[in-house]
Amino acid sequence: MTKSFGEGDTRIPVLKGVDLDVALGEVLLLVGPSGSGKTTLLSVIAGILESDEGEVKILGESILELSGSEKTRFRRDHLGFIFQQYHLLPTLTAVENAAVPLLIRGVPKQEAFAQAEAILGSMGMGGRLAALPSRLSGGEQQRVAIARALVGDPQLLLCDEPTANLDGETGHRIVQQLHDIGKQPDRGVIIVTHDTRIFEFGDRIVHMEDGRVDQIQQGQEEPV
Repeated sequence: MTKSFGEGDTRIPVLKGVDLDVALGEVLLLVGPSGSGKTTLLSVIAGILESDEGEVKILGESILELSGSEKTRFRRDHLGFIFQQYHLLPTLTAVENAAVPLLIRGVPKQEAFAQAEAILGSMGMGGRLAALPSRLSGGEQQRVAIARALVGDPQLLLCDEPTANLDGETGHRIVQQLHDIGKQPDRGVIIVTHDTRIFEFGDRIVHMEDGRVDQIQQGQEEPV
């Protein structure tokens, strides 16, 4: 898979022939220096960006062959995405933000809120359900964003630095949740991270460098 940004002399290659597979029941960690292409790769997998060359196939579906509306439905029904920048809706409360994927699917409001409350409660956010994003700390906003990704029970969960603004204890608890989801036989999880504390949760650790896969190691090996 390849992906570049810009045109002509200003064209910058970001992904340079990435070839990667993720099995159901697997938790895959993507690591590497800033600018190595990790977040771009996640966005291409999710169909948010289109690759210049190559194919993305998820659950037997070729993502690049889908129309815009078909990609939107596929993401809604099968994918969860934890964004590094949260992307919370500023006029919605924590529980309303977390419930958005269910409401879009047509789940009744009371049921959607109950599911969102349960997930937020498991993350220590039970007392902050009615708070707007502007009243939440960075770590609290991160937990709402994670709850929003989990509430729809996605088959593939794509996570961009999910522990970046979390303390050690909270980060460990949430990554344990992500790991438990990824180990289900019909689920998969890809996590972009710089956090070496969570390497133990990965089945494989994929090291990226300058837009390429540089090394793949088993999760229990010592990080290099």
